[in-house]
Order: sequence, then C-alpha cells, then structure tokens
Amino acid sequence: MTEYHQHSDLSLLSELRKLDGPGFEGFVALDKTVGRTDGTIPAKYRELIAIGVALTTQCPYCLDVHTANAKKAGATREELAETVHVAAALRAGAALTHGLLALKLFDKA
Repeated sequence: MTEYHQHSDLSLLSELRKLDGPGFEGFVALDKTVGRTDGTIPAKYRELIAIGVALTTQCPYCLDVHTANAKKAGATREELAETVHVAAALRAGAALTHGLLALKLFDKA
C-alpha cells in the first residue's frame, strides 16, 4: 500500500496549518523543544532521545527528521543502534507492565 507514510505527505503540513492555525502553531512551539540550543542537554543527545521516542511511538516522519538531525549533530551509527535497543527494551517493558495489569484485571473479573 503505497499511500501510507510517504515523504511527500509532509507537503500537507501547510494545509493542516490553514485548517487549524492555532493548533498547528502550538504543536510547532512544542516541537521546537527538541532543537533548542539553550538547554543543558547537547543537541546530539536531544536528537537521540527524539529517535527513541519516535521508535516507541512509531512515527516514521519523526524518524526521518530526527535521524538526519542526529547525524548532523554528530551521532554515530553505533549510538543509533544503542538508541534502537534502548527503545525496544522500554517498549517491551511497557508490554510486560501492561501484562501485569491484564493479570490483575483478569483476577478481578
């Protein structure tokens, strides 16, 4: 199915902005947190964190943007690989903890 997650979909951002300017601008302001330069976390680590989150939320557009930004900020392929495995471990941890919740709910039912 080629209609899903194409890079050209990003061209729809301007339409989204027209449809809901205040909501869009709110998102843009929040998104700038990743790229800020006045924080104590260096840009490379901010981008690696963003990649880890994008992996767990499964956002291909975020992966596109933040992988390129991480590379520009000096991240290595090895750091990217470690980020992938940290995100995978946390995603698996979330499944495990929700499994505990499922057990508790099962026992209550």
